[in-house]
Amino acid sequence: MNDEEKLIAEDQLIEDEFQGLLNDYLNSNHRRKVDIITKAFNMAKEAHKGARRRSGEPYVMHPLAVARIVSREMGLGSTSISASLLHDVVEDTEYTVEDIRALFGDKIAVIVEGLTKISSGMFGENVSAQAENFRKLLLTMSDDIRVILIKIADRLHNMRTLSSMSPTKQFKITGETLYIYAPLAHRLGLFAIKTELEELCFKYEHPEVFTDLANKIEETAPERNKIYEHFAVPVVKSLDKMNIEYEMRARVKSIFSIWNKMQTKGIEFSEVYDLFAVRIIFEVFPGMDEKKQCWDIYSAITDIYKLRPDRIRDWVSHPKSNGYQALHLTVMGPDGKWIEIQIRSRRMDDIAEKGFAAHWKYKENRIEEDNELDKWLKTIQEILSNPNPNAIDFLDTVKMNLFSSEIFVFTPKGDIRTLPQGATALDFAYSIHTRIGDHCLGAKVNHTLAPLSQKLHSGDQIEILTSQSVYPQPEWINFVTTAKARTKIEASLRRQRRRVAEKGKNMLDLLFNNEPIDNTLFNRILQSYKAENKEDLYYMIGNDEVQLPSDKEAFFKLKAEPQKQDNLFVRYVRQAMSAIKKSPGETKKTEEDEEKRVIVPVEPETVKIDRKEIHPLTETNFRKNFIFYSCCNPLPGDDVFGYVTEKEEVEVHKRSCQTGLKLKSNYGDRIISVAWGDYRQYSFLASIVFTGIDRVGILGRILSKLAEDVVVNIQSVNVSSKDGIFEGVFNVHVHSAEEVNQLCAKIAKVDGISTVHRSTI
Repeated sequence: MNDEEKLIAEDQLIEDEFQGLLNDYLNSNHRRKVDIITKAFNMAKEAHKGARRRSGEPYVMHPLAVARIVSREMGLGSTSISASLLHDVVEDTEYTVEDIRALFGDKIAVIVEGLTKISSGMFGENVSAQAENFRKLLLTMSDDIRVILIKIADRLHNMRTLSSMSPTKQFKITGETLYIYAPLAHRLGLFAIKTELEELCFKYEHPEVFTDLANKIEETAPERNKIYEHFAVPVVKSLDKMNIEYEMRARVKSIFSIWNKMQTKGIEFSEVYDLFAVRIIFEVFPGMDEKKQCWDIYSAITDIYKLRPDRIRDWVSHPKSNGYQALHLTVMGPDGKWIEIQIRSRRMDDIAEKGFAAHWKYKENRIEEDNELDKWLKTIQEILSNPNPNAIDFLDTVKMNLFSSEIFVFTPKGDIRTLPQGATALDFAYSIHTRIGDHCLGAKVNHTLAPLSQKLHSGDQIEILTSQSVYPQPEWINFVTTAKARTKIEASLRRQRRRVAEKGKNMLDLLFNNEPIDNTLFNRILQSYKAENKEDLYYMIGNDEVQLPSDKEAFFKLKAEPQKQDNLFVRYVRQAMSAIKKSPGETKKTEEDEEKRVIVPVEPETVKIDRKEIHPLTETNFRKNFIFYSCCNPLPGDDVFGYVTEKEEVEVHKRSCQTGLKLKSNYGDRIISVAWGDYRQYSFLASIVFTGIDRVGILGRILSKLAEDVVVNIQSVNVSSKDGIFEGVFNVHVHSAEEVNQLCAKIAKVDGISTVHRSTI
């Protein structure tokens, strides 16, 4: 195929994708505004002409794919579709926001501007670019919720095409996705998208484990099908007698959720008993109560199978804050297996998969997207009020609420309030009103006096006691779990801090007779008081944490500290990081990432400092310091990555490490790819946990099994027994993760052992 034929084929490919987008839109319940979508497509096609993605395809295929996700998978309308088509135009071409506004109006221009601000802009020197980026993303929700929805769609398409990126970029993007985008999708009710994002992240971070689990799921499919068929036969007969229109199917858990459960509970794949759930989706009879139909189906099932009472979840009467509605129950199936069942109407199922946007599908008339989104925005704006100015702290505050389970509590008048699980009396006070929270003195929980820190439970009735002489205190931060309460407390504390800092500034100005202080001298003052910045210095002075001299001349005698020089390691790391950043003049469509991989050799000498091990490494043309933290205790053979610290060292973390996840998300420009070098002659400390039935001599049998082929260097053994069940922990010196797996396999063969797994120390 010659060049001209290739161009014709590409044009046809683009046109086919656009027609697919129009078909998605025309099959929705939105007003027919095809003209504006076509206009946006033509502009995007022209603006991105000649540009290509790393995969080699025309760049305009990306905004088209994002627009299709927004339309088909989120259920949004013409405004969102048009903005999706134009979302990269301002950032990557000569067009401006004003051009967009003139051609498409203010609403689309505001969304495109919001998306442009997220993807570009200047960030503070002491703040992670990624964290500041996410902070902007969340704050733009105040302007228009569609900004974040399109950004989630953009991230989903980037994840679907992540294979064209280098491993270093993959770690950064998967870290961001797991830390913030997947939880946000969950918070907004986009369950299908949240699940796919998690699955794709897992696939790229742990490709071998992903493949292994996928194969095991496929291998066990016949057994699962048999269990489902045995369960389904009497249920189908019973539901058919009710003359309802329904579908029933078994849905296997995602590979990520299966792996997550294995990690959390320290179990093997064979021990995950709830690999699938049965979902029953019914059509609502005209004039019939939707909730009643849910409970009718529930009754039909529990007439056949024994119910597990502690596993009933009624989200039909009390929907989750993200709009999710369903009735969950667990019953004992005919094969002696617990089976989870989810009962939903068709409307509930659509909302569970697509979020609040699916509500619109069930309106009688053609709907206007803008009005519905205004209502939606009000349901999630609370977490964005008074955000912490520190980007990473702000993200942590929001993150606390993204995955929380919920409880239902009552006001003194009997009104119901929904709060995250773990919420306290102080959280409840702030949920009522900021002024009530700020002046909260105590609470009565079920008519009994309780402290502000008391955790609440579903069904509690709470009365808040207030006093105008009470104001938020720093320790209150430890009393709350909700983002709203935390941000309100932080805002109040910042106001108090500003007042103290203003007092300190006046004291320093008075010492200098209100004359301006030279920058060089001011830096010396900062150094002498060990203050990070002006605001900290003023606060320290105003809060009497430091004492000013009686004469300003004392400051002129201070000596400046020598400037720190880069060593060879720092220069190397900076060179490595700059190589993976975008070079001037390059666009994100055409840059080629140079993969930087650092080999991690291991030396025998180990110095222990504050629960971390620093391994002095081989000197080549520079010195490399690698740190192995006990937060995840990485071993040779584990999937790992590196993080360059402020102290010019490289922290090595497992890719699944929760601490590492936060690092990948917040400090993407400091992430480097690392690989294990020759480690066979050196040993690492690992921990193996095992449980079983307590029998005489079982520990001896385990030790004998371990020593069958090789000599095992055991540092310590801890075994405890209670009510016939024992739990043991071996701390052993090993050479690799594979060696730990082999030891676990040996222990598992001992009669009486129930579970065995590797653990962090």
